[in-house]
Amino acid sequence: MSHKTVNKVQSARIALYRNKRQIHPRAVSGRFNSLRWLMVWATQIVFYGACWLEWDGRQALLFDIVHEKLYLFGLVLWPQDALLLALVLILSATGLFLVTAVAGRLFCGFACPQTVYTSIFMWVEAKVEGDHLARLKLAERPLDADKLLRKGAKHGLWLAIALWTGITFVGYFTPIRQLLPHLAAFTLGPWEAFWLIFYTLFTYVQAGFTREMVCQHMCPYSRFQGVMFDPETRNVAYDAARGEPRGARRQSGQGDCIDCGICVQVCPTGIDIRDGLQYQCINCGLCIDACDTVMDKVGSPRGLIRFASETELASDRQSSRHWKRPRLAVYATVLGCFTLLGAWTLSERSLLLVDVLRDRGSLVRETAEGDFENAYTLKLMNLAEREREFEVRAEGLPGIRIQGAQRFAAPAGATAPVHVTVAVPGPAERQGIQPIRFHIVAVDDLRTRREERSTFVLP
Repeated sequence: MSHKTVNKVQSARIALYRNKRQIHPRAVSGRFNSLRWLMVWATQIVFYGACWLEWDGRQALLFDIVHEKLYLFGLVLWPQDALLLALVLILSATGLFLVTAVAGRLFCGFACPQTVYTSIFMWVEAKVEGDHLARLKLAERPLDADKLLRKGAKHGLWLAIALWTGITFVGYFTPIRQLLPHLAAFTLGPWEAFWLIFYTLFTYVQAGFTREMVCQHMCPYSRFQGVMFDPETRNVAYDAARGEPRGARRQSGQGDCIDCGICVQVCPTGIDIRDGLQYQCINCGLCIDACDTVMDKVGSPRGLIRFASETELASDRQSSRHWKRPRLAVYATVLGCFTLLGAWTLSERSLLLVDVLRDRGSLVRETAEGDFENAYTLKLMNLAEREREFEVRAEGLPGIRIQGAQRFAAPAGATAPVHVTVAVPGPAERQGIQPIRFHIVAVDDLRTRREERSTFVLP
């Protein structure tokens, strides 16, 4: 490796890992900033509020790991319903791919938890320490009583928000109305205490300190997003053909960009959108709000920075192929198919599961009346939230019947092992191992039924 190449590699490493001063973005108002705060309010009302909702005397949304249940209002899911969880994950990923192909990293800019909590923490910081210039001056100022008071107040509020976030998170796994008294009495279980501390510190560090470093270096989405882009994908983009050459003074032949730098000052990740598409850009649109404000002041039309594709920037007109791309059709088709599959799976989901075990210790026994009997254990898993009674019958051989009781009760949300004896009249028309079927149906709802196959041993 040549000396020149080594120097390039070292320079690249220095550029990647050099220590940077913390970014203090400038506040901006506009439609995209309003939309971002609308998403902050919407997501946090759902997150902080949903754990307090009740349904039939219990918490409406609860991940009950101890009892292996997931409560979603009136729906109760069990480990056997893992396919539904897989479908939800597939739908989420496909939806994210579709949105990215249409308009880039919209999720990152408006709904990502990192973006949401960073916005909240930075709002607190601005209220305590002042605007971006005041924060920069405060950071460079020697430590004094005022700085200590402001920093202490800021971090105290950050920790309070992070703590309540951690409590809310754990409240989805331990009913929050039980969690708070245990927290007040310092009687939390070990796992509850661990996740409360972990999630509190995680929120505090991620939103308060790492901020844009998560988007730049930690988030894998920023690295592979490029494979979902094409020339028709609309991202936040600078119209260089209209803006260049830039300059502070309006002169003949000069572009619309007055090189004020406000688009850089408002960027939460500290990039210059005029340098072209960059993986650090989260498509939040704040630079669009800033640039539109400047364009209004200088009397130029808006849209110097806007959501636009490479094709639109090159041709200076709306592309007719934006919504007619094959990848959009593929993503939309996959999304539709898995949505229908999930709806069908949910509609066909049974609240009864049955496992049939034949008694292998006694293959077949002959009664005094000449009948042949086999013994079975049926494990009836009642997934309903109430006790139910089930009726069992057998089919598959001439004259086959259940000896003794044919109705059995199963408690709510539990498995009831029941023992049944199946008899076939003799002399038997067949010999050896014969297939049979068990039909199990709920007495109170004939739609809840299962059919399980087994075998019957004959001499």
